Amino acid sequence: ILPFVSVNQILLLLLVLTVCAILYNKVHQVPSALKNETVDLESPEEMEEEIPVVICAAAGRMGAAIAAISSIYSNTEANVLFYIVGLKTTIPHIRKWIENSKLKEIKFKVVEFNPMVLKGKIRQDASRPELLQPLNFVRFYLPLLIQKHEKVIYLDDDIIVQGDIQELYDTKLAPGHAAAFSDDCDLPSTHEMVRSVGMQNTYMGFLDYRKQAIRDLGISPSTCSFNPGVIVANMTEWKHQRITKQLEKWMQRNVEENLYSSTLGGGVATSPMLIVFHGKYSTINPMWHIRHLGWSPDTRYSEHFLQEAKLLHWNGRYKPWDYPSVHTDLWENWFIPDPSGKFKLTRPDS
Repeated sequence: ILPFVSVNQILLLLLVLTVCAILYNKVHQVPSALKNETVDLESPEEMEEEIPVVICAAAGRMGAAIAAISSIYSNTEANVLFYIVGLKTTIPHIRKWIENSKLKEIKFKVVEFNPMVLKGKIRQDASRPELLQPLNFVRFYLPLLIQKHEKVIYLDDDIIVQGDIQELYDTKLAPGHAAAFSDDCDLPSTHEMVRSVGMQNTYMGFLDYRKQAIRDLGISPSTCSFNPGVIVANMTEWKHQRITKQLEKWMQRNVEENLYSSTLGGGVATSPMLIVFHGKYSTINPMWHIRHLGWSPDTRYSEHFLQEAKLLHWNGRYKPWDYPSVHTDLWENWFIPDPSGKFKLTRPDS
């Protein structure tokens, strides 16, 4: 009798183990599938195909980010992933705007920027207070905000893209260069515009050469500046060269010595980049950054020239969602009204 009972016990034990094995597989089947999917998404092949584009969504000008995103998405077949950077208070608004408009099809991630990282690094400047907004400095912190990408595009919000963003992403960066920018002396057709509005296009317009620390840099004041409103960045080089730390060092020196805040350019975010990247950046095709559209309410480019342009930038005080401004029709083509009604265009008849 004892051996018979023992066999029954063994059979029962085997049955229990079999049931447990089946249940274990069923319970762990879904996480296993998700795990495999995650690995596929992060494979190098997939990463190369994805184009990360960073745009800020600031309070009071979210319509700018929406129009920029709309123009990029509408003019490319590329696999674009938008990183939309905002402050804690503005993130719900921009997310709702996207999800309740035709942009709901885009791939995007919302990233919160903590302005506390700027504490003690910004010198107050009453002449252009809008330049001191925390999101103006997001471009300094790209590797901290954007993970798992070798190459990243950063764009100011006051731009419209008329070309295929794939072309900009394919910009070649020279070995050892962490970023590519547009030179401010690169397009003859913009020179007349620059002269007419008094826009500076050399280092003299951004740095205070009366200060010894600036003279010690050994950079000629007549050196062409560049515009950091459109950046193609190499994250590996950026981290290797500790670009963020270098930029922060010059921000802190400016707080102590007033090296650039009160100069003509007023480039609180531009000036540190001019110093850190001097002689160490690649160039972007000039047609991929037609700028100064916001420097005058009445100086205009030719329509033919603007049609050929791949990217338009309303840098300056006169923005296309406000009044007065120039070439607002080109911007409004891509604007999507705010479903909540909070953001409204300022127009002569409004």
